[in-house]
Formats: sequence, C-alpha cells, structure tokens
Amino acid sequence: MINIGLIGYGYWGPNLARNFSVNPDFKLAAVCDFSADRLERARRMHPQARLFSSLDDFFKADLDAVAIATPVATHHELARRSLESGRHVWLEKPMTETVAQAEDLIELAQRGQRVLLVDHTFVFTGAVRKIKALIDKGELGDLVYYDSTRVNLGLFQQDVNVLWDLAPHDISIMDFLLPFKKVAVSATGCHYYGNGLVPKSLLTIYMEGNVVGHINVSWVSPVKIRQTLIGGTARMVLYDDTQPSEKIKVYDKGVDLDVADKDAVYRLKVQYRVGDMYAPKIEDHEALALETAHFADCIANGREPLTGGLAGREVVKVLVASEQSLRSRGAPVEL
Repeated sequence: MINIGLIGYGYWGPNLARNFSVNPDFKLAAVCDFSADRLERARRMHPQARLFSSLDDFFKADLDAVAIATPVATHHELARRSLESGRHVWLEKPMTETVAQAEDLIELAQRGQRVLLVDHTFVFTGAVRKIKALIDKGELGDLVYYDSTRVNLGLFQQDVNVLWDLAPHDISIMDFLLPFKKVAVSATGCHYYGNGLVPKSLLTIYMEGNVVGHINVSWVSPVKIRQTLIGGTARMVLYDDTQPSEKIKVYDKGVDLDVADKDAVYRLKVQYRVGDMYAPKIEDHEALALETAHFADCIANGREPLTGGLAGREVVKVLVASEQSLRSRGAPVEL
C-alpha cells in the first residue's frame, strides 16, 4: 500500500483526498493545510489521516508519495522538496510558473526514479478517451483544427489570469488528441477591472502541417459553455462536456475542394459533404478515479504517466508564451 500525503485541502484537495481514500492501493496518511477550518473538515472526512499545519512536520511523516493541490506559485518549491525527499509526486495543473522550473522537476524525478504526474484530469475522461480512439482508428481523417470554448461567470482567481486558470484543461486535451509540434502562440485579452488580471482571452496555437488550435476562455460569460470542435478531413467531432449524455457527437460532414491546378485556383469548386451524425457510447467512470489508479500503477511498475512531467511542461510552454503575446497585443511568440 502506498502512503500518500496531501498538501492543500481547499477547492480541489477534497476530491483528491476522497479518491486516494477509496483506492485500495493508497492510504491517505496525512493532510497539510494552513487553515484550521480546512483541517477540521479533513478530520471529519478522513479521520485516519494525520493532520499538519506545518510543512516541516508534514515532511517528517512516513510517506511514499505527496499530492500537491496548492496555488501554482508554490508548486515548484513543494514538488522539489517532495522529490528530493524521495517521494513520488502528484502535482496539480498548471505544473509550474516557468519552463525552467518544470524542467528542473522533470530532471529531479528522472534522477531519483520517482513518478511525477501532472493532474490533467480531462485526459482521463471517457469522452476524451473515446475521441482519441476515433482519431487513432483514422475515422476523422487528417486532423485540421481544434476549437474550444470554456467560459462561465466567475470564479475569479486572485493570483493568475484566466489563461492560467482555464486554458490548461484545453491545452492538455489538445496535446493528447493532436500530438503535433507547436510552432507559435498568439493571445489576446483585456484586464478592464483594473487589477491587472485578464478575465477573458482568446488563444491561438499554430502547429505543424497548418493545423491550428483556438481556445476561448472567460470568467465573464453570462452562460456556462464547455464545447470543443475537432475537425478532420473525413469527419468532425463535437464534444460538449455540459451534456449529461451524448457528450460526443460525430458528424459525417466536411468540405471537398476541387482544384485542377495551381493556376486555376480562381475556379475553385467547393462541395459540402453532409452525412449522418451519431453519438458513440463512452465509458462511464470518474476520471479522477481512473487517474488515481493510473498513478498507483505507474508507482508500482516504474512507468511514465500519461500526463507526466513532459506533458506538464508543454502546457507551461504555451502559457508562458501566451503571457508574452498578451503584453504585445497578440503578437505571435515562437515556441
């Protein structure tokens, strides 16, 4: 059994604690938080866990692994301390504030032969896994674009803008489904509330092969939308995470271009192909439970996680470049 300790029992920490507690491969041995109220909630829900308000005391506990669910500014220090003490690490998204910090953690994990998992939960959902299976079977044809909208009213973060808060979900999904080399990033947005934080942003990611990704994120939308469109030359997919069922719809629709030769582009003929739509069956499981089992398997067998340090670093690369582009009013930043 893997003794695991959790740092941070705020918004996401309770979900992690619940999954570690019910997974037979883990024992939730410790919870650390600076808030007495949060520790009291942890005591009621997980009486078997030792509670700590001091990080020094927490790291003295008998732990095989550490899960970190704290603000991103603390990720590098806490993960580094965990890895240096010989523990495996589960690290919340985004992985770190800088690419250099991400690379430092990757090197530490590799040197110590420790598992470093970055919690990109959506990669483990039944819907995203089904789309991946469709892509791998060639049912979509050649992939053309990734277009996502993740907007709602609130929750405003105090330490990061909306890109760092919401976009990691979609960047990680895009990287999993469209594993193309990213070439450049462009981001636009505004911070009209006067606090310097950007509550609405549009991110464009240019990839090899003229594949493009668009990610629209916002804290100031009157409605909650969680939709992703993935375009292929054969079929297209709509993924709507707000739907209780039929989260995925596959459309036999597309565009056929008929160009006789390069000199005859002005005679370009566009034909629209409209066929059937179907909603494939997807696995019914909690993504976080599957991810927890995956973490245990990686620890037991020395495997690299599906969303390991390298995947986390790719997301951080895009976020850092997007910040630079935002300051330049959308000027593309090479990756």
